[in-house]
Amino acid sequence: MSADAAPFIRHLDSCNTARLPGDRTAFRLGTSPAGWLAPALVPELERRGLRRQDSALVLDDPTRLEALGETLAADGLYRSHHELFDVAPTADAPPVARIDRGALPLFGLIAHGVHMNGLVRRPDGLHLWIGRRAMNKRLDPGKLDHLVAGGIPAGHTPRQALEKEAAEEAGIPPALIAQATPSGRIRYAMERPEGLRRDVLHCYDLDLPPDFVPVPTDGEVESFSLMPLQEAWRIVRAGDDFKFNVNLVLIDLFLRHGLIDPDSPDGRRLRTGLCGLDNPAFA
Repeated sequence: MSADAAPFIRHLDSCNTARLPGDRTAFRLGTSPAGWLAPALVPELERRGLRRQDSALVLDDPTRLEALGETLAADGLYRSHHELFDVAPTADAPPVARIDRGALPLFGLIAHGVHMNGLVRRPDGLHLWIGRRAMNKRLDPGKLDHLVAGGIPAGHTPRQALEKEAAEEAGIPPALIAQATPSGRIRYAMERPEGLRRDVLHCYDLDLPPDFVPVPTDGEVESFSLMPLQEAWRIVRAGDDFKFNVNLVLIDLFLRHGLIDPDSPDGRRLRTGLCGLDNPAFA
């Protein structure tokens, strides 16, 4: 395999395009900095009663955020997902509010999700179960994806969200998903058509029996296929067939299994960037 890690660094850079504040206005929930607002949204929020303090726009009562999000959706400023997510000022703080997941990038709020590598150890090497996203998905239709991935709904822990998504997306029974092990957290901040995404991915590995075959159950995945890990490495290195953030989780997997040298300068750069602990978007 090539020692050139530049193609993998490209994926890291493409998921970290946010440069804050840029032209965005800081958004506070009570006294706590929480998000970043695009210029077009600021007058809409001021018209709905939010006040300015210094250079920020402030929602004094964080519990009003859910209703504010519903109003913005009703007025056509974003498409509701009809699924609430918890909102916290920082990646590690307890939640102080809730809002529809579709509004999170509108406000530049931190979102949490889960991703799981479904692994199969065979005599010819390590394999990875890969899903192909349904063509009616609003985000990255038809792209390759993890066996299990999804957002963490309000009131759920990462483990609870993983169990929910595993059953809904791939028909994985509770006794099997209970064997999944945490492998780390990935952070990135990027500008997307839907807004500013400041995401924290809670990552897991699950060793699956050789005779296990996942079944698409909720229509979000068209099909699953079992792929040699080296083939996934080649696909990530060559282009953009995988959903944008899946590339990051796979790069983490490649580092942990030595497909990318973790001790090389590029490997260390990738590891630091994936962790995102020095990313100012999460300060």
